[in-house]
Amino acid sequence: MSAIVFGTDGWRGVIGDDFTFANVRRVVRAIARYVNQTTPRKPVLTVGYDTRFGSPEFARVAAETLSQQGIEVLLSNDYVASPILSFAVRHFRTAGGIMITASHNPAHWNGVKFKGTYGGSANPAIIRSIEKLLPASDRETAGVSSRRPQGKIRVIDFKRPYREHLKRTIDFKKLRNARVRVIVDAMYGAGRGTLRTILSDLGIVCQEIRGEINPSFGGVHPEPIESNLAELRAALQRTQFDVGFASDGDADRIGAMDGSGLFVDSHKIFSMILEHLVATRQMKGEVAKTFSSTKMIDQICRRFSIPMHETPIGFKYICDLMLTRKILIGGEESGGIGVTRHLPERDSVLCALLMLEIMITRKKTLREVVSDLMRQYGSFYFDRLDLHLTEAQKQRAVRRLTHQPPRKISNYAVARLERLDGFKFLFSDTEWVLVRPSGTEPILRLYCEASSPQKVKRILTAAKNLVSA
Repeated sequence: MSAIVFGTDGWRGVIGDDFTFANVRRVVRAIARYVNQTTPRKPVLTVGYDTRFGSPEFARVAAETLSQQGIEVLLSNDYVASPILSFAVRHFRTAGGIMITASHNPAHWNGVKFKGTYGGSANPAIIRSIEKLLPASDRETAGVSSRRPQGKIRVIDFKRPYREHLKRTIDFKKLRNARVRVIVDAMYGAGRGTLRTILSDLGIVCQEIRGEINPSFGGVHPEPIESNLAELRAALQRTQFDVGFASDGDADRIGAMDGSGLFVDSHKIFSMILEHLVATRQMKGEVAKTFSSTKMIDQICRRFSIPMHETPIGFKYICDLMLTRKILIGGEESGGIGVTRHLPERDSVLCALLMLEIMITRKKTLREVVSDLMRQYGSFYFDRLDLHLTEAQKQRAVRRLTHQPPRKISNYAVARLERLDGFKFLFSDTEWVLVRPSGTEPILRLYCEASSPQKVKRILTAAKNLVSA
């Protein structure tokens, strides 16, 4: 049996290698065991799936496996975004949800996410419980596929109630018939059609690109970072549209560009939404961010005297705080941003609508909103570099940083080292580089924030040389 390891957000594997029908049954049976043990009444689970190769079939297998364990299933009638699946958990008051997706990973990957009954990422305690319930041998899953179902499987539309809910969260009156033209880049993912439908119903001129079904994602990783958004930039530059929004494979992460094709990263998106909620909407609460997120958030929190929490990387840690603290908004470097009033969950559609609300309220372009942020809080530029190493190389770099941490990187003296999740070398209160080994892959990730793009590049180059030596 191949090992099943849960990462920062569920279990993922290569399709046909370790992500197989047999292994999906193993994972889903463990989830069923957990739900049956923790739900006092007859449990119901929601099941959704993205646009990857085989996702509908894997979702059907997941539904049948749950049914064989006596669990009733509400199965999505279409490809669905992860935040919509999470909303369905809350809306239909189920004991949790299973999402078949590998999020932003390459096309040959797929995975299983589990959502808690609260409509958000399963917290670390839940994941540990599920891992302990994984079948110990093939004998435990033998014959499972031939057992008779004991729970009903009902096919449900998850999207309509989600769209109705957004009307109570976003100021649709302000957005209706707004004179702003939007391009939506679905990146061939599960967000296809959702934001476009909402905006078109509001009378906003909207065009969707990469919205058809293409399990190969056009040969591009479905992650809304600048290097993957050449088609969005080209579409904006050849039209007279004002803004572009992109979402990842399961549409919980957001990326954006202004009308000229200027990329706006998730750090700026997080910052502009936070400031809008507290300064314009006058909303109260605390803020949660992951270890690799921008220091601009710290600056905004200081200005408005907002308590801020920093967590390890992974939205499950943010979600945990959203359930136990009065968190207004939480976000992470990878584009996942959530507002607790909506869901304790990342949601690219909500973020895009809030960004439009900001632009329309302030009567400014996206570029102008970002410029205002930089004038008020300082210049913050960010980049990330993923080093694909052998596992031995990765571990050697970790040992070197543990026992011989550098006092200087490039020409910048290290003021202090933080070890919440990886090795974060701070040069000042606003400039830093983070070296973090992946927990499930032979990858070393380098994250850097500094006052200019040139400085970011110099620091990342020096950090790469340091860990590769």
